[in-house]
Amino acid sequence: MSMSDSDSSSSYGGADYQNFKQITRDRLLHEMLRSTKTGDSKSTWKVLIMDKLTIKIMSNSCKMADITDEGVSLVEDIYKRRQPLPTMDAIYFIQPTKENIIMFLSDMAGRAPLYRKAFVFLSSPISRELVLDIKKDPRVLSRLGALREMNLEYFAIDCQGFITNNERALEDLFGNEENNRKGVACLNAMATRIATVFASLREFPSIRFRAAKSLDATTMTTFRDLVPTKLAAGVWDCLTKYKKTIPNFPQTETCELLIIDRSIDQIAPVIHEWTYDAMCHDLLNMEGNKYVHEVPAKAGGLPERKEVLLEDHDPVWLELRHAHIADASERLHAKMTSFISKNKAAQLGSRSSSEMSTRDLQKMVQALPQYSEQIDKLSLHVELAGKINSIIRESGLRELGQVEQDLVFGDATMKDVIKFLTMKEDTTRENKLRLLMILAAVYPEKFDGEKGLNLMKVARLTDEDMTIVNNLRMLGGQPDTKKRLTGAFGLKFDIQKVKVISSKKKRAARIERPGEEEKWQLSRFYPIIEELIEKLTRNQLSKEDYPCLNDPSATFHSSPFAGTLHQNPHSMRSRRTPSWAKPRGSDDGYSSDSVLRHASSDFKKMGQRLFVFIVGGATRSELRACHKLTRKLNREIILGSSSLDDPAQFITKLKMLTTHELTLDDIQI
Repeated sequence: MSMSDSDSSSSYGGADYQNFKQITRDRLLHEMLRSTKTGDSKSTWKVLIMDKLTIKIMSNSCKMADITDEGVSLVEDIYKRRQPLPTMDAIYFIQPTKENIIMFLSDMAGRAPLYRKAFVFLSSPISRELVLDIKKDPRVLSRLGALREMNLEYFAIDCQGFITNNERALEDLFGNEENNRKGVACLNAMATRIATVFASLREFPSIRFRAAKSLDATTMTTFRDLVPTKLAAGVWDCLTKYKKTIPNFPQTETCELLIIDRSIDQIAPVIHEWTYDAMCHDLLNMEGNKYVHEVPAKAGGLPERKEVLLEDHDPVWLELRHAHIADASERLHAKMTSFISKNKAAQLGSRSSSEMSTRDLQKMVQALPQYSEQIDKLSLHVELAGKINSIIRESGLRELGQVEQDLVFGDATMKDVIKFLTMKEDTTRENKLRLLMILAAVYPEKFDGEKGLNLMKVARLTDEDMTIVNNLRMLGGQPDTKKRLTGAFGLKFDIQKVKVISSKKKRAARIERPGEEEKWQLSRFYPIIEELIEKLTRNQLSKEDYPCLNDPSATFHSSPFAGTLHQNPHSMRSRRTPSWAKPRGSDDGYSSDSVLRHASSDFKKMGQRLFVFIVGGATRSELRACHKLTRKLNREIILGSSSLDDPAQFITKLKMLTTHELTLDDIQI
């Protein structure tokens, strides 16, 4: 079995260059669904059958309307009872598991199959044994329109981000009781799914990984120390098979992959991030990217509950998601004011815009459909920003955020933390816990024995909270702090910088970055992957700490890493203008901000792709950093991880590191 060559695969250079999410979408819609429109089935509607994982893969990249446009009239779950439709063809997009193949065979075998013909697309490589099972039944073979490996088993969460949906990776790989069976299964699934990213993009990476970090010769290397090493080997094994089985798959390196794990940075998952995107997911009651809010009823009466998705199709979200919340709020106010002043239809009320609520504005334009979509989007974001700002004020987050930033950059000590905890007793339990987790990352020795218990008493936290802090320390390996000036979680290659400033600051987990002009004081923090990526692009990343699994060929070394690939030696600004640098004026005060309209045409090939994969969950700050560095370094950077976690999710997963109750979640999809 091999994946067919497709025109929708990555193209190198030129105006038709597509970003990561666009390629994924096109493969699903065109290479898979559209390819079934052949022969006598060209004009007929089809049934699309998927399992739990592939349903999520599809929903992350495609809308239902996209699927319908490709001739699909019904979407079904392979494990639910389905009505026989013997006159219709079926498209199966499933994982190549034994259970799925059994279900497929039961659908299509016998005298009365559920469907006329089946086109089977597999999310990852299928075993020889399962292929033989399919071939055993001649009736099934005669009804088989296609059997192809799509090699697409990841979730495209962003134009520069994906996850492998290994939600229990942190527990399975970094728990206090090593379970090699679970750990190996998790790594195998992760490696397979990462490899399908490169199959989709037709990329063959040079693979680097974080080496095991034993403190000395007497320290035994543990399973968790070897996680990046083992994952790198697993990805390499999959890719070497792809080189033999996938047509036109590169035979030499075309990009770079860096595999690291959550232990390199424990601060990023818990510190308060002040961008609009991060604050929405941190402070509001959201389920993934879904937000539920109330809108005025069309016929009057009680407000209606409406679900909206904060995704790339929303140009306001696309423009403001990485902006500081204060900046986002200012710009939203300007947009709303501009909308009202430039659209006479929106000036039907007698009050000024400053006196009008979001609901007033919505009611005002209900009878004007040409403006309703624009005002709905704007009023949604005004509502979101308003709620966030209220929570910031009511929770005293500015003061807390200042302590967090000062602690990370060495401008505050444990005494400052204790002072804050005693003076701000109304701070929420979760926020106090997150502050102490940052303290533990910078001053791990302060939590040894009675000292840790006393800190918990000052913060009025529970034994369960103490367990979470200890699990954070365990994730970092609890090295001897006397040997590491930067603390348990500092990076080895940054120790020289820390020594330089040690006379001024007692301890710092981050160094002020020269040349980084931040308008907002609470935006100083940056995730460690920023330094890793910059060092990698400058070829300054330690080869001892981050060895290369496959030494790249000479042609790869000679290619222009930091600039464009082979052509167009123009500046970044002339090729992909950031959305916030575009003019905001327009006829209606809204449409010129439609970043989405230009997203595809503005995205050009920028050097060789650089992939960073974080085992154990990534953060929104790390995804934002990849967008930022793509612009700064003029090189497309794609972030992958086992999951994308908000602070509350990360804390819950940390708690599970020392919880061993068997649950239904032990069975991974």
